Amino acid sequence: MKAETILQQNSFKAVMLALCSVLLNVQVSFAQDAGIEQEIIDLSKNKWQWMADKDVDKLASLFHDKSKFVHMSGTWNKQRELEIIESGSIWYKNADVHQVVIEVFDDTAILWNRITLQAVVRGNEVSNEFTATEVYKKQGSEWKLLDLTFSSVRDTHKIE
Repeated sequence: MKAETILQQNSFKAVMLALCSVLLNVQVSFAQDAGIEQEIIDLSKNKWQWMADKDVDKLASLFHDKSKFVHMSGTWNKQRELEIIESGSIWYKNADVHQVVIEVFDDTAILWNRITLQAVVRGNEVSNEFTATEVYKKQGSEWKLLDLTFSSVRDTHKIE
């Protein structure tokens, strides 16, 4: 009877140890995801500022070589977006971010910003409500922007 009791106690300890290990791994995973999410949110915030500052050097480093930019008037590649920013054809004066939602999938992150964008487009000052969808991919130790898509929305729009 004593051997059976010891065996049951050892089995219980093994189950408890396994459970604790699983819970610890889950906590670490959530902490890592939260860290990645904050990193992407900060990167997106910096991107809006670099666009306002027309800092094409920082943007060129952030934008993936095959990135695409979807605007109300068309879709173009990295080089064209940088030319547009540098020339001031579109000057992203300020992106007032109202809401941010982010999902991370392994080495890919998708961020949705609900923004009011103040810009100068071909000399005309405009203000538009958008959901800006940003897709990032981890490349080596850096995150690269693959896609920036502007979707026109109403000011009551919420991202769920």
